[in-house]
Amino acid sequence: MNILIINSGSSSIKFQLIEMPSETLVCSGVIDRIGYADATLNYKTNSLNIDYTESIKTHKEGLQRIVALLVDPEKGVIHDAGDVKVIGHRVVHGGNSFSNTTLVTTEVKHEIKKYSTLAPLHNPNNLEGILVSEALFPLAKQVAVFDTAFHQSIPEKAKKYAIPNRLYKENGIQVYGFHGTSHKYVSEKAMSYLQLKTSKIITIHLGNGCSMTAIVNGKSIDHSLGFAPSNGLVMGSRSGDIDHSIIFYLVNNLGYTLNDVNNLLTKESGMLGLTGYSDLRDIEARAAKKDSDCTLALIMNAYRIKKYIGAYAAAMNGLDAIVFTAGIGENSSLIRKLVCADMEYFGILLDDTKNNIKSKVLREIHTTSSKVKLLVIPTNEELEIAKQAFSLAKASL
Repeated sequence: MNILIINSGSSSIKFQLIEMPSETLVCSGVIDRIGYADATLNYKTNSLNIDYTESIKTHKEGLQRIVALLVDPEKGVIHDAGDVKVIGHRVVHGGNSFSNTTLVTTEVKHEIKKYSTLAPLHNPNNLEGILVSEALFPLAKQVAVFDTAFHQSIPEKAKKYAIPNRLYKENGIQVYGFHGTSHKYVSEKAMSYLQLKTSKIITIHLGNGCSMTAIVNGKSIDHSLGFAPSNGLVMGSRSGDIDHSIIFYLVNNLGYTLNDVNNLLTKESGMLGLTGYSDLRDIEARAAKKDSDCTLALIMNAYRIKKYIGAYAAAMNGLDAIVFTAGIGENSSLIRKLVCADMEYFGILLDDTKNNIKSKVLREIHTTSSKVKLLVIPTNEELEIAKQAFSLAKASL
């Protein structure tokens, strides 16, 4: 069964065509800078790796371009759109409406749209990807996999805010959690690799967006992101945790509007606000040249992660392993080193030689005497979506 995975972001579309149940990657690619004349498209098969630069104004145009490549007589991997039986869509926010992967219906689309107010950078584009896919692949089953679903197991003591109960019961204001597909995938890989019957694991997803999850026996019990994907760790352009009184000070004393504050905290803060750069590779390069702002930003970034490690070790009353994943977690040996430094009290001991090895596979980076296992595990959200979509589609046949 051919399953097409669509991850539709604010200005990008990631895609993979995976043959299930063999989990064979048939092709993959990404479109970046949608809405610009110089949008980029990468398309990979077993025999091709092609990059294009062209004008792609909308997500609909982008998906049409992807389909054209998939069925191209020379470059394509399928005969026509009918060869795709299932399309799996990443959807960021499902609120309390969805605890599992679900077939897309009119009601499901309505719920995704409703939660767009909580994930305005993500849900509208996730929904657009579904609507366009329905038009381009009318015979395929459309399946939604929600980032928030994995975190439905978070207990009330961790997901409830200390605000009036009515806001929780009537308005659903609580911790929802995000990056669930990634945290689920790498935690299961870690449990399998370590052969743990019971486990206490912290997974650290570090990319432009960042989050951490405390996972006990495969279940999320706490998470750094909350009601929306904006608090917790220091991110590319998002501030993470901040004293909420600052918001009132900005509005009441400095003349900011609420929209100004939202833009400031989500698009102008984080590593970008601290350094002028949002790409960690640029920041590390500047820090290597003794840029004091970039050096401090890296230290602050790691310090925030260390605090969450301490909190989650306490919440779980123990810690078997820490997993680093996603673009920064997998590739930045410096961030991993800063995070693991001076953590001997927790039994965390990093092996510098192992940490500096570049690899695309699961690997250990701890010393032989470290009580806590330190793993780098490449995430594969698309494969996890394919597995869940395949399981659901097979059950519905």
